[in-house]
Amino acid sequence: MNRPVLGAVSLSVLCMLVGCAASTPTVRRTPEVDALFADYDSPERPGASVVVIHQGQVVLSRAYGLADVEHRTKATPESHFRLASLSKQFTAMAVQVLVKDGKLRLEDRVVEVLPGFPSYLGEVRVLQLLQHTSGIWDYEAFVPATQTEQVKDRDVLRLLARADRTYFPPGSAVRYSNSGYAVLALIVEQVSGKSYAAFLRERVFSPGGMASAVAHEEGVSTVPHRAFGYASGEGGFVPRDQSNTSAVLGDGGIYASVLDLAAWDRGLDAHVLVDATAGARAWAPVTLPDGSSGRYGFGWFVDEDQGRRRLSHHGETCGFTNAIVKYPEQRLTVIVLTNRAGGTPWSLAQQVADLWLGVPGTGHPWPFEGMPNAR
Repeated sequence: MNRPVLGAVSLSVLCMLVGCAASTPTVRRTPEVDALFADYDSPERPGASVVVIHQGQVVLSRAYGLADVEHRTKATPESHFRLASLSKQFTAMAVQVLVKDGKLRLEDRVVEVLPGFPSYLGEVRVLQLLQHTSGIWDYEAFVPATQTEQVKDRDVLRLLARADRTYFPPGSAVRYSNSGYAVLALIVEQVSGKSYAAFLRERVFSPGGMASAVAHEEGVSTVPHRAFGYASGEGGFVPRDQSNTSAVLGDGGIYASVLDLAAWDRGLDAHVLVDATAGARAWAPVTLPDGSSGRYGFGWFVDEDQGRRRLSHHGETCGFTNAIVKYPEQRLTVIVLTNRAGGTPWSLAQQVADLWLGVPGTGHPWPFEGMPNAR
């Protein structure tokens, strides 16, 4: 087995960047974590990065396999993976920042904020887009598999105009929709007067400690230490880095490293961008009219695991599959990023979290049954 590498940054430099705590228990757990990621630890195949943040400090950071198979570039904690639907928490935060600025209200009707939003969606509110209770159709239903031109966030409005009704009355149920977060990105642009990518860079990434994260626009921005996506094919892994929806930013177009995400996690706990009240609302599941929980907050799934509040999200897109699990009260977060289609990084993230929790989780499995794949 090839040893995982830390690449251009040593663990000591990583500690200076995001804070580390050397501990004997962590040293003992490293072989256990390596064993869980054995399938990714190969000099021939696309790989993975994993980070564990406990009590505000990075206690483990590992990388396995290749970030770029063609050029034999090893994955490191600096490798930037496409986050897929892990991006949604950043879109949600951008909205919360605008709310904090007094430029937007969660209760605003989208049609009154965003020009071109279809009139049949007149009762849809910003809050409902965040919580997946808007009932709007997923734009991917209108994109033919044969289409080669990439869809952008602005195209989502045109695609939504092909429908004439919502799945259900807005606010009455939960249905995961990538359209909602693409529309939220457009709202960020409309209200801020900046591009979505620029607003994230200036108001979310930079103050959140994510110096190298990027909402990637081909031909406009560059992804540092970029990991490229792959899928299993006949005879091995084949490039599969882009699809016809990979250019939509609001629902899944952010690239970041586990170093970025470790800093981001610490910023969330320290309420760097919004205050504790706003943060708590983002981590509270929506309550539906019948009193049941919709199990989604603002860019996070929310449930309980053996009485512990658990936040999570998975992300699946062309050539990348990722997961994050966070226990706020235990101040424990595990993030797994992979540059291959398939696999179950959510299971790996949970198993790693269980090592630190000291007891196997027995709560609801995730991704939650009944929820479509999160891009």
